[in-house]
Amino acid sequence: MKRLLFLLLLYACLLPVCGAPPPAKLPSDVTRTEDIIYGRKFGTALTMDIFQPAKPNGYGIVFAVSGGWFSAKEAMRIDLIAPMAERGYTVFAVVHGSQPKFTIPEVVQDMNRAVRFIRHHAAKYGIKPDKLGVYGGSAGGHLSLTLGTSGGPGNEKARDPIDRESSAIQCVASWFPPTDFLNYGTPGEDAVGVGILKNFKAAFGPESYTAEKRQAYGKTISPLNFVTERTAPTLIIHGDADKLVPIQQAEIFIKAAQAKGVPAKLITRAGMAHGWPDAAKDVQIFADWFDEHLKK
Repeated sequence: MKRLLFLLLLYACLLPVCGAPPPAKLPSDVTRTEDIIYGRKFGTALTMDIFQPAKPNGYGIVFAVSGGWFSAKEAMRIDLIAPMAERGYTVFAVVHGSQPKFTIPEVVQDMNRAVRFIRHHAAKYGIKPDKLGVYGGSAGGHLSLTLGTSGGPGNEKARDPIDRESSAIQCVASWFPPTDFLNYGTPGEDAVGVGILKNFKAAFGPESYTAEKRQAYGKTISPLNFVTERTAPTLIIHGDADKLVPIQQAEIFIKAAQAKGVPAKLITRAGMAHGWPDAAKDVQIFADWFDEHLKK
């Protein structure tokens, strides 16, 4: 019963990411390998599914399966994965540890681990280890931008060779991502588990319980604060009627990236809120972005 309630909550959280998913079937020329373990957390396996095209182009793309910092295999949207695989990209659909058990920094650790795992096994999956992209929506978009701004070298002294790999990402595409939790919609608006995002308090954890702690904590989990000249080329698609993640979040990130000379682009969906029914078409736009910036 608890599992069912969790899945219903998860689905309700993920559904707004891109609207109600249409029936989707994986193309016959795309091979799906399920439940690949990329790490373990407190004895629990962290897994990903890998989608490999019949004619791979040699580039790997991470799909962050996340909404409200919940994640589950059941939430993998085939209609958002298949178009990327059909373009020749090998897609790694990553499931991370979910809130309320795990907080945003712990989720970020999972995503970094997943990238290190993919890079370590690049030869096995027939992809270039120095050319990885990532995409996702909402919380998945936030995680994508976090990798694009903060992914980096591993621990050279790590016992596990996977942890010695870099988690850097070379190209990012996302739908409506949070980028600055301390200036959320307007300057000075605190959304670190409060305000607009009060229903997601568990994802922010104990560090969000007091106003003083939220200021320092909010800075560490906001990708905007880590934009540099080395930030990965970034594309964001965002609806200008979004109430959950204001389009201002995309605007300030793109502006900051462009100011650093980073290729960055915002596509606005007029009148759209937090998702739209035909978002699968946007995956083709993402693939175009990866074609342009990842293959250089």
